[in-house]
Amino acid sequence: MPEAEARGPPFVYAPPRMTGPRIAVCAADTDTAREARQRLVARYDVVEPEAADILVALGGDGFLLQTLHRHKALGRPVFGMNRGSVGFLLNEFREAGLEERLARATPVLLHPLRMEATTTTGERVVATAINEVALFRQQRQTAKIRISVDGVVRLQELSCDGVMVATPAGSTAYNLSAHGPIIPLGAGLLALTPISAFRPRRWRGALLPHGAKVGFEVLEADKRPVGAAADNSEVRDVAHVEVREVPDIGFTLLFDPDQNLEERVLKEQFAP
Repeated sequence: MPEAEARGPPFVYAPPRMTGPRIAVCAADTDTAREARQRLVARYDVVEPEAADILVALGGDGFLLQTLHRHKALGRPVFGMNRGSVGFLLNEFREAGLEERLARATPVLLHPLRMEATTTTGERVVATAINEVALFRQQRQTAKIRISVDGVVRLQELSCDGVMVATPAGSTAYNLSAHGPIIPLGAGLLALTPISAFRPRRWRGALLPHGAKVGFEVLEADKRPVGAAADNSEVRDVAHVEVREVPDIGFTLLFDPDQNLEERVLKEQFAP
């Protein structure tokens, strides 16, 4: 027998198949989101959130925020795909190639705001916000609010429909609709933005360092009741609210490289 045949075919090394990340798919309570989840579950190995490496959120921006808050104890990154309306914090929905997209995704770390609100009855409510903390009037009369920054009163009385503190990620949401500034990620700033300010009429808000502690004191709280909201957590009849960034808490969002959040924030500043 020829020597070549005795040795047999040459050995070719085949590396072991590398499995992708374990994914969980969370969907908003809409027909569009539920149908998209069914398609992904049929195509990929899907696990429960507690066993996942990455959470995939299907819905709109509001549902993405709910997903981050609901599963914050897990500390998992979230890759959102738009099955809602605006979808500023979301990637385009595509059924195919999800594992490859996750492998190439760009992470963005977001630090939330912490709201500590004290009601007129003395109840203390603590909540976190990824987009903004907003105060708003509850009745027809304008709210009157005193504003301090790091313990120094900067505005004795703001007559308004409300006022908010927004993160860079949230600066393109409610803050933008209230004519607040768009803040690039990594700028180290927060937006302090009035909502329909009546007096002082020319005050348009302020940019604050991200480590600032902002205090809101509600004036004439019994006559002019004010509520406060941290993303989707809301409390009514507040007397005092303190807002500050929480640097030791981080939420990680994943984006397709060509549609990362920094680029979206930049584009928004030049939108027609």
